Amino acid sequence: METHEYPNGSITVIWQPQKCIHSAVCVKMLPKVYNPKDRPWIKAENASPEQLKNQIDQCPSGALSYKFNTEQ
Repeated sequence: METHEYPNGSITVIWQPQKCIHSAVCVKMLPKVYNPKDRPWIKAENASPEQLKNQIDQCPSGALSYKFNTEQ
């Protein structure tokens, strides 16, 4: 399954387009991060890791997920 990753400091946003049902919860909650007209359409740097985590937890389809980045 195709995935796209968008890092932001301690967190990386993961998007799986095949799962997306276009509910627009992400766009409504964090419009500075999610803009379907832009490329790339996710700009993870425009919100804090905590804001991203809170929004991703609301994604109804599971198309958005995250992982915590650990330093090597």
